[in-house]
Order: sequence, then C-alpha cells, then structure tokens
Amino acid sequence: MSLSMIAAGHPDSPPVIHRLVALRWGLLAGELAAIAAVPPLLGIPLPTGPMLVVVALQAFANGLAARRLARGGRFDDAELTVQLATDIIALAVLMFFSGGAANPLISLLLPPIAVAALALPARPVMLVAALAVAAYSLLNVLYLPLPIADAERAARLHLAGMWFTFVLSAAMLAWFVVRMKASIRERDAELAAVREKALRDERVLALGALAAGAAHELSTPLATMAVIAGELERDATLPASAREDISILNRQVAACKQIISGLAERAGAERLDSATAVQAERWLADVFGRWRELRPRVDAELQLHDVSPRLTFVVDATIEQGLLNLFNNAANAGTAVRVTASCDAADLTIEVRDNGPGFPPQVIEQAGRAPFPVHLGGSGIGLLLAHAAVARLGGELSLHNDNGGVARMRLPAAATT
Repeated sequence: MSLSMIAAGHPDSPPVIHRLVALRWGLLAGELAAIAAVPPLLGIPLPTGPMLVVVALQAFANGLAARRLARGGRFDDAELTVQLATDIIALAVLMFFSGGAANPLISLLLPPIAVAALALPARPVMLVAALAVAAYSLLNVLYLPLPIADAERAARLHLAGMWFTFVLSAAMLAWFVVRMKASIRERDAELAAVREKALRDERVLALGALAAGAAHELSTPLATMAVIAGELERDATLPASAREDISILNRQVAACKQIISGLAERAGAERLDSATAVQAERWLADVFGRWRELRPRVDAELQLHDVSPRLTFVVDATIEQGLLNLFNNAANAGTAVRVTASCDAADLTIEVRDNGPGFPPQVIEQAGRAPFPVHLGGSGIGLLLAHAAVARLGGELSLHNDNGGVARMRLPAAATT
C-alpha cells in the first residue's frame, strides 16, 4: 500500500486505514513481545495482567476496524482521529505501568502524530498532538516505577532502550521520507501529464475551431458557385460541350463541399502560433473589408466610436474567424448589417447588428455555448465558433434583440496591450 494515499489527505479511503491497521498489528505484536520477554530476560517484573488487558482491548478495536474494511466500510476524519487518539491513550496506559516518561520507548507516542499530520486536516492534527503532549506530561508525575534496585544497571538499560528507540525512529523516518519522495515524484509526473494534456487539448480546440470556421465560411461562396453552375447547366442555349464542362464543375464543387465538411475532424496536429498584437482600428477595418469582398451585395457599414488609433490587443486566427461568423450570421438574418466598435476602460467592444427578426429565445439563452441544428445556408456552428474564439482570450459574447439581432463581442483588459 502506497503512502501517497495518506499524503494526499484522503483518510476515508480504504488504503489509508489498511495501512494504519497493518501498523497497529505490528505495534501490538511488539507490545506482546516486550511484555512477555522483559520479565524473564531482563529480570524486571511488570504488571502483565493489566498490560495484557490493554493490549487485548487494542486488538479487539483493531479487529473491528479490519472487519469493517473487509466489508467495504469507509472512515471519515472524525473516525480516524478517534482511532489515533485511542492509540495514544493505550500507549500512555502501557507506559504508566512500565516507568512512565522514564521508559525509553516513550517516543512511540510520536508515530500517531506523524500519521495524523499526513492524513488529517490541521484541527484534528492539533488535537492528536495536544493529546500526545498531555499524555507525556502526565507520565512525568503519574506512573508506576520499575523495580530496579541497581542504579547502574537501570542506567545501562535506559541507554539501551534509548538506542533501540533511536534505531526504530530513524528507520521509520527514513521509510516515511523515502515513500513521501516517491509519492511526490509520482504526483509531479501526473501533474505534468495533466498540464501537457491540457495544452494539447487547447491546441486541438484552436485548430478545430479554425478548421470548422474555415469550412463554415467557405460554404457560402461554394453554395453561390453551385447555384450559378446549376443554372448554367440547365441553360439550353449553351452547347453540349459547355454543359458537360459545367457538369464537371458541379461535381468538383460538391467534392469541395465534402472536403471542407470534414476539415475540422481532419485538422492537423501542428501548433497554432498565430496570436499577435494588432492595432484595433486597422484590424477591424481589414477584417470588415475582406468580408465585404465575399458579400458585396450586403448593405453593411462599419463605425468606430472612441477607438484610439494607438489601441492594440491580442488576436489570433480564431478570433478573426469568430468575427467573420458574426458578420455572416447577421447578413443571412437580414438585409443590412451595422458593425460598431467602441473602447471603454481599455475594453474593446464590437457590436454586430442586423435588421432581421432577431434571435430566438433559446439562442439568446445559450449564447453560442452549444451548436444548433443545421439550417438553410449554414451548418449551425457559427455562434459556437465565435463564442469559443472569444472565450479563449477571456472575453465574452452576448446576444440580444433590439429591432433585430445584436451580437456583442467584448475583449477584456487582459487581452488588451
């Protein structure tokens, strides 16, 4: 059983109690051996009857804990605290019958404190430590002295006991430290793996959003090409050879649609390092101008309010794609698109308005946090991509209706330089 479970601070998990029960069985075996061996080997009489009663009570309590574990029982902080307190009291009673604080094995009161420090919160640890200190203090004045007449022999036995206690404490300390270091190394490796996975997931999300956004945007010009090619193919005035070429063109357009529909799923694994600091006014004008080239027939206008030419903020391809999605959604919803940008306390806010019927209530409620069913002329993921792009930079995307649909994109001060 690994010490990492104790170090992790989960006393209600079976491995922690399993280890404590095993340690207690070892302690009980040592106590029985000492009670049985000290009188004949060292010639020191002990009140074996009362001491065996204490050991028997310890064994009974430990047996109940082991039986509960075998049945799948769990232990919380309070129960573990009671068990450790019981161990300290039992050891203190045994020390009372064997010389009190003068017993060189008095340091055995420390292991329960170490276990509590590894497995319990601060308050129970302080309680266990206070109980151990109180027991040690009382044993200085309340104890049954060992009947050793020879003072020199008593000193030698005390030194031997201190040596034994030192060896035992050194072994336990080395074991605890070694296991703790192993546990920390394992935890650090797991944390590194989690961090790596988080970075990999973020990279995949960015690539997926970019690829899906590209597919979403390309669907509009491809749909236009398909409509025009279809009309030309049905034009009876064209020669048969031209209609055959147009038929090939139609098939190629259909193939392009199939390719871009799976682009997000087949996105490569290269890192997307396109984040750069740009001038807000120039960047917005550039993105809006390129969008106008794709949708020249849309009545659209860009207005900048209090946007300083010196204002810059960090963008990447995904935030640009998200903004283009908002433009296209507005153009598809109505006949006029009005884009306004303003700066308030270093936050850049971009509003995209249309004169359409507005957003349905369920769309406003979700605000792009989930994709919507495929609709005519779109794949239903435009708002989702825009929301993902803004959220990656710590921004916010909100939707509401005001004589049409209004999508508001806000880039916070943390994304502004």
